Amino acid sequence: MKCALCRHGQTFLGKTTVTLHRGDTIVILKEVPAEVCENYGEYYLSETITAKVLRRAEEEVAKGSEVQIMRFAA
Repeated sequence: MKCALCRHGQTFLGKTTVTLHRGDTIVILKEVPAEVCENYGEYYLSETITAKVLRRAEEEVAKGSEVQIMRFAA
């Protein structure tokens, strides 16, 4: 697909790091499957992956984690 941000680059299947912040909690998920722009590295997550990422982040917020860094596991 064509990158929506730069409008020139094509995206490819790859992996990225997603960082989410809520209140005092920071969640960093590594190796998240995504479509990644070849020019700028902008990434796009599928609905399924987005739901999993948000669920993992919500779990960490509920635990009261301050900073959590983990590998994404599908």
